[in-house]
Amino acid sequence: MTNRRIAVVVKGYPRLSETFIAQEILALEQRDIDIEIWSLRHPTERALHPMHKAIKARVTYLPEHLYEEPLRVLRGALWSLRQKGFGQTIKAFWRDLKRDFTANRVRRLGQAFAMARELPPDVQHLHVHYLHTPASVVRYAALLTGRTWTFSAHAKDIWTTPDWEKREKMAEALWGVTCTAQGAEHLQSLSPPEHVSLVYHGLDLSRFPAPPENRPARDGSDPLDPLRIVSIGRAVAKKGFGDLIQALAALPQDLHWRFVHVGGGELLNSLKKQVQDAGIANRVVFLGSKPQPEIIALLREADLFVLPSKEAKSGDRDGLPNVIMEAASQGLAIAATDFAGIPEFIRSGLEGELVPPGDWEALSNVINLLARDPGRRQALGAAAYARLRQDFSMEGSIDGLEARFRSLTGVPKREPEPV
Repeated sequence: MTNRRIAVVVKGYPRLSETFIAQEILALEQRDIDIEIWSLRHPTERALHPMHKAIKARVTYLPEHLYEEPLRVLRGALWSLRQKGFGQTIKAFWRDLKRDFTANRVRRLGQAFAMARELPPDVQHLHVHYLHTPASVVRYAALLTGRTWTFSAHAKDIWTTPDWEKREKMAEALWGVTCTAQGAEHLQSLSPPEHVSLVYHGLDLSRFPAPPENRPARDGSDPLDPLRIVSIGRAVAKKGFGDLIQALAALPQDLHWRFVHVGGGELLNSLKKQVQDAGIANRVVFLGSKPQPEIIALLREADLFVLPSKEAKSGDRDGLPNVIMEAASQGLAIAATDFAGIPEFIRSGLEGELVPPGDWEALSNVINLLARDPGRRQALGAAAYARLRQDFSMEGSIDGLEARFRSLTGVPKREPEPV
């Protein structure tokens, strides 16, 4: 088999909220897997993660809106008309469009036309992150060109994509992976179970400093040295930050605390208004998106990490949020919800404390109890760090992906040089 490269397709690149994808790409590059990145959208954030700067892969941006690059889309469409796979592609597109009559479907086909025409000949396999919009583009491009494709499913794409669409896409892909046991079980119910594997993202601990040896024993009793609470995540419904604000507002008056939120998102302004209405604006800071070094510094200085994930009305939900593992990498005590992939890492009472999703009263109670007990926080943080190192490091997941991609590209594994 001749050596071949892989096109990794993502919805947007680079994105601070998707460092797990950057981590995977960088690790595979470091193992001599030759990758190029194709993105459906241009970046919207100014800040870059250090991993994005280290990634060497070429990035190609597809037309984000077809009207913005009409000649590029037209050239792709004319080229596609002459391909053997055109008829099969249009049949698949028409079946999709009849069941989901939206402009989005047309945009995905136009992006696929451009991608199919522009793919280099030595890129013979496509791997897509997310089973919804990006996988539609990849599926059409694969049908047009006769290339193989595989997928990584994550969270929103699993729970908001119709079952018929997931079934059809998975039937055409060579294989897929997903990052939570809950997600794997669902996808395996729609396809041959062996077709989808559970592969945790894990965390590359080489990117993080060791946890602080000691943390101040704050207990919220000193107004001059309040408890430091932090949370990281986009301000979207599935993160449950509205519940967290309610929980903070309900804390006893004798408990002194400060809360910092990191992340952008569509609900940020409404959360700020909720904080004002609750009368706690003098204790809450919204920092917006921040680069990784600043986030690590916040985690090291904090006393408690909180993430109240829940299911959004749209059906969207988290997988196993990377920020949970990042908090654990710094030995930080964690309070979160018993939801999605979180309990696969945090076992309540062992590595952290979990409450039912949407139950802000229970969350407030847990925050209050942990705030007043620095010894308990230290024990939970140490246990979370130990579990991260033992069961959720990145190496195991990358080993499996590396082997899969090598079988597709024909690139032999580089043997270590003799000492």
